Amino acid sequence: MNLRILNTINNPSDLRALNQKHLPDLAKELRQFIIDIVATKEGHLGASLGVVELTIALHYVFNTPDDLLIWDVGHQAYVHKILTDRKSYFQTNRQLHGISGFPKRSESKYDTFGTGHSSTSISAALGMAIASQINGDFKKHHVAIIGDASIASGMAFEGLNHAGVTNTNLLVILNDNAIGIDPSVGALKQYLTNVKTGIQKQDNIFEALNFNYSGPIDGHDVFKIISELERLKTIEGPKFLHIITTKGKGLKQAEENQVVYHAPGKFDAITGDIPAKPSTLQAPKYQDVFGLTLVELADKNEKIIGITPAMPTGSSLKFMMDAYPNRAFDVGIAEQHAVTLAAGMATQGMIPFCNIYSTFLQRAYDQIIHDVALQNLPVIFCLDRAGLVGEDGATHHGVFDLAYLRCIPNLIIAAPRNEITLRNLLYTAQLGKLSNPLAIRYPRGRGTKLNWKVPFKELEIGKGEQLKQGESIAILSLGHVAQNVAHAIDDLTVSHYSMGFVKPLDTNLLHNIFEKYENIITIENGTIIGGFGSAIAEFKSEFGYKNTLNTLGVPDTFIEHGTVDELEDMVGISAKKIKAFVLKIMNL
Repeated sequence: MNLRILNTINNPSDLRALNQKHLPDLAKELRQFIIDIVATKEGHLGASLGVVELTIALHYVFNTPDDLLIWDVGHQAYVHKILTDRKSYFQTNRQLHGISGFPKRSESKYDTFGTGHSSTSISAALGMAIASQINGDFKKHHVAIIGDASIASGMAFEGLNHAGVTNTNLLVILNDNAIGIDPSVGALKQYLTNVKTGIQKQDNIFEALNFNYSGPIDGHDVFKIISELERLKTIEGPKFLHIITTKGKGLKQAEENQVVYHAPGKFDAITGDIPAKPSTLQAPKYQDVFGLTLVELADKNEKIIGITPAMPTGSSLKFMMDAYPNRAFDVGIAEQHAVTLAAGMATQGMIPFCNIYSTFLQRAYDQIIHDVALQNLPVIFCLDRAGLVGEDGATHHGVFDLAYLRCIPNLIIAAPRNEITLRNLLYTAQLGKLSNPLAIRYPRGRGTKLNWKVPFKELEIGKGEQLKQGESIAILSLGHVAQNVAHAIDDLTVSHYSMGFVKPLDTNLLHNIFEKYENIITIENGTIIGGFGSAIAEFKSEFGYKNTLNTLGVPDTFIEHGTVDELEDMVGISAKKIKAFVLKIMNL
């Protein structure tokens, strides 16, 4: 890889010393640098390839880090990281103890705001701009680069609404590529498409919000972007620049298949091809068990509705969207809307399955309480990516759901230990017998069952089960982590119970356990504080049991990025660490 220009650049000062005529060549080198590393190390590809020229122009025109750039969503920021002192170790991106895949304030002075979730940049940049005014600094520039469909989120509009009545030195750049992880949806997407094609006849929505609007311009013409940014620097008040980019620009396959190449895993850096999947039969992904089972149930139950906020592929709701397009909805990056939409449907007798990644459901907490649980509406929340999710790191781990949901009245919380249990939970949820909302959490990745499409079985709500009989020690697990426990105690005389539900708890089973075993261990892929272990500790205290209770799970700290196996070992819930802990208690 010939990086004649890139090798001379370590920071924006080096970039600004370049003659402009060399910038297109630098863009080519940056694309190749990213492709070569992501091909072997994995990561988010398409979004960063799409903003190469924009990133070069921003650091060329603005005096970073004194001028502030806020990237939204953060997986656009690979070029930014490479140009800001991290080129030499960019190959550690998303790896254990390496750099984060998202902007991170503690990592670099150029990362002005952490942006793992979407649609926060305008509010953050406006806050910075107002603070600069208060501090008497009227020259500092504040730039929010919002892309990958994030502009359609409610929070982005809240920020625009406020910014439009200020005179702050704020520039919002819309990186309009018409796609997030999946293609953008909704009326705003159609409006922006009309703007791009020149057929939009209505007033400009951004000008109506008091922004000085310019565009749309070609987001891959670095000279045009630089020229427009230089002009906008001279204009006071809130400004809005609309640029058109192609996600995956520079890699043919990534341009043509933008969903797959959002984060393609390993691929051939020269051809761009993704290796064929192994021919050996594999256990299914939990998301596919959800998606395929929901279609199977919807075939017989016309009241079933599917809802997801912008993740139809990642959640596998795409199967139902294909089979029943009138009963499955991608609402865009709008978690709050997704939850309350489901609540509204439930009031009319529908059976809504609201599928949201665990980490994103955090953004709709008030709606869970106020619009669903308070009214005791039987919405079924399917929380994908629960627990430690791996390389996306602290912003994406779904480890808080048990704690933040467990305190909500009326809400049932379940965690299947395998694909069959998930399948049966989905079946049970749609029978029409539930009078409460239900949250089902399951992990990212594959299960363990090749033969998972078995006949449906109705499950008893709040019922646990014993998986192994032992002697003085009992392990209580919740969810898929039961697989780690099973491997850990395969050759040990230890009892193992899969509780299945954290709310309601199987109190009859718990009384039997506490009366029989001296040492009890709880294990969960979630936070120790407030989670499953806390629930068992509360039970122990309420009934005055004196047993020794140990809780294993995610400690009271934000867990960084690494593989799931590495992170589970780090927090002590891998099979190896569980076994070591049990042997210590057994004095072996």
